[in-house]
Amino acid sequence: MLYFYIMKTLVLANPFAAPVFHAETLSSTMDAARALAFEGKPHGTVITADFQTAGRGRIGRSWQSQRGENLFFTILLRYDYTAIPTALPLKAGLAVSLAVEDFLRSREPAFEETPQVKWPNDIMLGGRKAVGILAEGDGKTVYIGIGVNLGQREFPEDLRNKAVSLALACEKVFSTEDRFPLLEKILVRFFEILADPVEDQWRRRLLERLYLRNQPVRFIPGGADSAASVYGVLHGVGTLGELLLIPRGGTEPVSFVTGELDVYGKPFR
Repeated sequence: MLYFYIMKTLVLANPFAAPVFHAETLSSTMDAARALAFEGKPHGTVITADFQTAGRGRIGRSWQSQRGENLFFTILLRYDYTAIPTALPLKAGLAVSLAVEDFLRSREPAFEETPQVKWPNDIMLGGRKAVGILAEGDGKTVYIGIGVNLGQREFPEDLRNKAVSLALACEKVFSTEDRFPLLEKILVRFFEILADPVEDQWRRRLLERLYLRNQPVRFIPGGADSAASVYGVLHGVGTLGELLLIPRGGTEPVSFVTGELDVYGKPFR
């Protein structure tokens, strides 16, 4: 495949003790990670790209960016069938949230906003999406794709009130080289969370920065084409990563394993 001829190995700190590859152009880092897994690359291998011709997000959404201005990467994780950790997307989200906070405060010490995790796969800054996370698997291998709006200064009109970059959030200008220190911080945080021996510690940390926790929300259960809506109060996240919602008029939380919070559509009524 073409990207194997243009791919290079980056000299970056990866606590997974695996290589970090970089390509100028790929169809998507998710596709490349699958090929790298097929080639036998180890647990914790990372692939990044300056530009994706067919980047994608959750439920088939496209992901576009100018060359080199944002951070796109996929990490491949290898497990036995019975040993895949629960709630990997949320654990990745927690890691990214912590790493983004580390990164921004290292560049702007006065920056006080806490990046929040929107169930199941986004990182929010000031109520706007700054990071998207996509998890896919094929049995023993899980692929965690992460796209961080890092240096982007302009968004399409339909996204200007929904998306933000780290540069815009802290009013800084970031270069293409700033992507790699941020990547290192994300890998460190993700490794720490996956290796944490304290059961349920990740969930307690996640609840501290769960977007819209204890607030009224509209939730769309099921698939992307679902016409259903559940109005209620976002209670939290369960031990397996499921969303816990107290429906309007109820007193006990109900769990959902698929669906999406509608934070830009119909308001809670």
